[in-house]
Amino acid sequence: MPDTLQTVAAGLLPDATRRLVRSVDALDSAEYAEPSGLPGWTRGHVVAHLALNAEGLARALRGVVDGSPASMYDSQEARDGDIAELAADQPAALRARLLGGGTDLFDALDAIPGDRWATTIERTPGGRVFAAADVVSMRLREVEIHHADLACGYTHRSWPTDFVTLLLDTGRAEGLGPLAAYAVDLDRTWRFGDGGPTVSGPAADLAWWLTGRGTGAGLTSDSGTLPQIGAM
Repeated sequence: MPDTLQTVAAGLLPDATRRLVRSVDALDSAEYAEPSGLPGWTRGHVVAHLALNAEGLARALRGVVDGSPASMYDSQEARDGDIAELAADQPAALRARLLGGGTDLFDALDAIPGDRWATTIERTPGGRVFAAADVVSMRLREVEIHHADLACGYTHRSWPTDFVTLLLDTGRAEGLGPLAAYAVDLDRTWRFGDGGPTVSGPAADLAWWLTGRGTGAGLTSDSGTLPQIGAM
């Protein structure tokens, strides 16, 4: 891994993946059709997204190794349609795709030559780009955040402290407006822009809120009102 962030993420991703798989394996068939924590998505949709996300990242990384650039998804429409289609499949098929996608992704990461981590990848043709080196931290965020979205007992307060810190360190800045986030349990402040209110609370609650989730329970603002955060 080319930098400290990716080294930390690489150390966290295997255990995060195993925890996710255990939670998915514990779901009974009926629970796949029940609502997740994401509006309009069942648990099946979340599992389908996580499986297809791994497959897409693995495909793109294989393109880096082969020298044949491949986008993560063919299009946003194809991505959304594939999630809906897979979410409607049998739970056994969803579990198999999640396991297979995760294995393929780890294999693809292991195959990247050291001089190709800076190679850029398109999310969709002509869309947002990211470096191959970013894949590990991207996948870690997907696994941990959407594991909590499954609403199956694993919550943001289950996140390891190292992941919470990483999420706050690399948290979105766009659309937030100026604010500071003070983690009372870590005695540490993260600033997003200059000025604005200071929002205080446990680090995990801050990280969850900054993804646009939850109601801000456990947080306070020195302005008296929590800023509105859109979902990631």
